[in-house]
Amino acid sequence: MFAHRLLNPPAMSTEHKTSVAAISIFASGGMAAAKFVVGIAIGSLALISEALHSSIDLVATIITWAVVRVSDKPADDEHHYGHGKLESISALGVTALLYVLAGGIMVEAYSRLREGTPPPTISAVPFVVLVIDIAVNLWRARALHRAARETRSQALAADALHFASDVMGSCAVIVGLILAGLGFWWGDAVAAAAVAVMIAALGLRMAGSTVQTLVDRAPEGAQDKATAAIRGVPGVIDVERLRVRMVGATTFIDAIAKVPRTYPIDRVEDIKCNAQAAVARAFGDADLTFTAVPVARNNETVRDRIMVIARNSGLAVHHVTVHDLGDKLIVGIDLEVDGAMPLVAAHDIANTLERNIKEEFGEDVEVDVHIEPLEPELPFGVDVAPERVQAIAAALAGFAAGGEIHDVHNVRVRDTEAGEIVNFHCRATPTMSVIRVHEQVDAIERALRRAFPSVKRVIGHAEPPRA
Repeated sequence: MFAHRLLNPPAMSTEHKTSVAAISIFASGGMAAAKFVVGIAIGSLALISEALHSSIDLVATIITWAVVRVSDKPADDEHHYGHGKLESISALGVTALLYVLAGGIMVEAYSRLREGTPPPTISAVPFVVLVIDIAVNLWRARALHRAARETRSQALAADALHFASDVMGSCAVIVGLILAGLGFWWGDAVAAAAVAVMIAALGLRMAGSTVQTLVDRAPEGAQDKATAAIRGVPGVIDVERLRVRMVGATTFIDAIAKVPRTYPIDRVEDIKCNAQAAVARAFGDADLTFTAVPVARNNETVRDRIMVIARNSGLAVHHVTVHDLGDKLIVGIDLEVDGAMPLVAAHDIANTLERNIKEEFGEDVEVDVHIEPLEPELPFGVDVAPERVQAIAAALAGFAAGGEIHDVHNVRVRDTEAGEIVNFHCRATPTMSVIRVHEQVDAIERALRRAFPSVKRVIGHAEPPRA
């Protein structure tokens, strides 16, 4: 079982996010002060309510400015998934402030409607302030929304939503002031109540998305997208389980995928890297934990299954032959062990391998294990004299003469502690089968060992004629 993780950097730097939030702070503060002063001067509850709403936005923006400086910090020993959840917590706190404000405005608006109050003093000043406020809020909402989309920042998205709602609130205040100017004394109080309803609706929308993130709700469609991306990687048989959650701007994905058990470790590593690349293309900022589970495929051959058994036992085997007699399998294996190992120990290893094969295929399978010494990993050797190479090359050419193998060349001879090792190249007809070529080359190798008893091993490489 293998696991791997991938972390990609966010699309926008922390400096960009904090600069957008900082600009928004000054804009919020200026407009909130202007609306509050004008609202007090003309006696408009709606304008004062909108000013208080902007004040909450100012507090939210300051919190956002502070949070984004921390939320993009990388994971550490205490926060293994980074600090992105701070953005969700800050958004939840701002939501609570919005509900407190909406409740207070609604109570005051109801009191004025019940008791009756004189309408506000109407002049051009509040309308100018509100038009400027609408223009500033539209600009801020657009800038923050673009930054939130590029960074997938919940805190910036909440700020963008605030300022978009401020536009609607300012429009409601304008309508209330117009009604008051036309003689409808209740227009200002109704406009204030409308602002409170907008604030409450905004808080409900923010709370829903924020709570979903805090309880690790998978983003809509993210599981299907991640599953499709990983299933599309060559070598992945299926995705057994996949979980997705958001932490700040990062999508965390935990995947358990099935891969063929016959694949070597380096092939499995390639599959993991390709899965990481596929998820990165699908999500951008993604942290993938990929667990590969080796499984048997339906198209595995008997030889494949035997090689898996040997590999799981850490044994070096080769020349695996399998014969099917209809009601019985005959298996032959060459098992390599340390040449200095006592026979009794080597025989125990062979018996264990035989038992494992019988457990896989049944007790009626016939298994014969040929034990042979494992070649030393780095035997010391030196090149022999040119005369010796010439003699062996001439012998090889003679053994090949008149047969289907010809043009013996590139002959090399090294003298090792175990004996001489001979390597040579030769050519064969391109249409010859591999079996036929192997038989012919093997006959030449055996003839050379008989003629030169000091030769320990002969390695012949057959190739087609030159074009």
